[in-house]
Amino acid sequence: MNKQMIRYILGQVLRIEGILMLLPCVVAVIYREKEGYVILGVAALCFFLGTAATIRKPESQVFYLKEGCVATALSWIVMSVFGCLPFYLTGAIPSFVDAMFETISGFTTTGSSILTDVEALAMSLNFWRCFTHWIGGMGVLVFLLAVIPLSGGSHINLMRAESPGPSVGKLVPKIRYTARILYIIYVGMTLVQIVLLLIGHMPLYDALTITFSTAGTGGFAIKSDSISSYSPYLQWVITIFMILFGVNFNAYYLILFRKFKKAAAIEEVRYYFLVILAATAFIAWSLCRSAMGFADALRHAAFQVGSIITTTGFATTDFNLWSGSCKTVLVLLMFIGACAGSTGGGIKVSRFVLLIKTVKKELNSYIHPKSIKKIKVDGKPVEHEVVRSTNVYFITFMILFVLSVFLVSLEGKDLVTTFTAVATTINNVGPGLEQVGPMANFAHLTNLSKIVLSFDMLAGRLELFPLLILFHPSLWKDAVNQGVRRRKKEKNVQPV
Repeated sequence: MNKQMIRYILGQVLRIEGILMLLPCVVAVIYREKEGYVILGVAALCFFLGTAATIRKPESQVFYLKEGCVATALSWIVMSVFGCLPFYLTGAIPSFVDAMFETISGFTTTGSSILTDVEALAMSLNFWRCFTHWIGGMGVLVFLLAVIPLSGGSHINLMRAESPGPSVGKLVPKIRYTARILYIIYVGMTLVQIVLLLIGHMPLYDALTITFSTAGTGGFAIKSDSISSYSPYLQWVITIFMILFGVNFNAYYLILFRKFKKAAAIEEVRYYFLVILAATAFIAWSLCRSAMGFADALRHAAFQVGSIITTTGFATTDFNLWSGSCKTVLVLLMFIGACAGSTGGGIKVSRFVLLIKTVKKELNSYIHPKSIKKIKVDGKPVEHEVVRSTNVYFITFMILFVLSVFLVSLEGKDLVTTFTAVATTINNVGPGLEQVGPMANFAHLTNLSKIVLSFDMLAGRLELFPLLILFHPSLWKDAVNQGVRRRKKEKNVQPV
């Protein structure tokens, strides 16, 4: 295992985090908040440690999927540890476990919160809290690939380990240029949303923080009632952009280069919009039956469907009070999630498409045992390895989900609270139902439950395996053996 390269990547991530922390420092200066000194101190610490770790460049910059997964998982853990320090050291969140939960929820774009009064938080800290969504949305390692020159042809392993979805490919021949294109699209859409929110007379601070949360499909809001106090126009803008950020970014690349037919041919995107339309129509119809006006019913239905399927987690109303059928639809959307290659979470639409086609193929084999028919997506045959990895992912997801539900249930909450608390964190959604509903929070849970849910948030954002590989015994056994062999080799070298 290339430990030097992993150390170098962790150092670069800390340097980037330290630089990004300067933005909330500027907010602290504008609003004359003393919390800015703490944030600046943490930023300096990140930059110093990161610089110390990157002074000596690794002898070899080539690494494989194993190193990519380890570097990705450790980067997100280290980033969360240092990212929570401004909340913990200022006393805004006195408990370190709570501060870690809030920060992991931010970076993983989950949006679940332990804060009972978010409006009491300093403006600079609230800005950093929402900004973590934007950082985690596209991924800090994708940003690293875009701005830091790393040699070697295996760096797609780093991007594949962090990017959400069953498969990651290159938009252009060089992976660095692919990362740049993704971030150009990401930044461009972010700026467009900020402008549209400002046109709707939203204050600049609100427009920035809400856009950060929307772009990362995170859901942290700066008001205790989430988005409900904003005008219908602003709610519609947020609805549209939540859905747009849940689209596979490959489609935007194709549109950008005027390949409209190829963009329209992406099967996953078509199913994604079809699910949104069907769920919105059903919930709007249900709300109209409960004596709500059509315009309001359509707005609330579209907003909550867009918020849940993209795993953003904003709310315009307390959907915990909706009918059982509406809440069931929303819970199902939590698991479906957004498209692969987007900033959204969940299992992903593409995986469900593959699973359904796999079942269909299996049924056909019973009727026509001698037939040989390959699964196709977007008109192209899907390799057996992709189908296998999708099935393994789904099985692993369910095992982790069931285990987490059991561990959280030990504190004695009702089944709906326990089930949706795990569902909303492992799918990076944000709010659940009952005691963790849209107008509630996670503060009342025990530290054990918060640690389990924090692990679920990281596992869900990193597609399970990059985080789970850290618990594989052979990984550390190989690392130890490699270190022993290196020390023996250095010991046997005779001085000239």
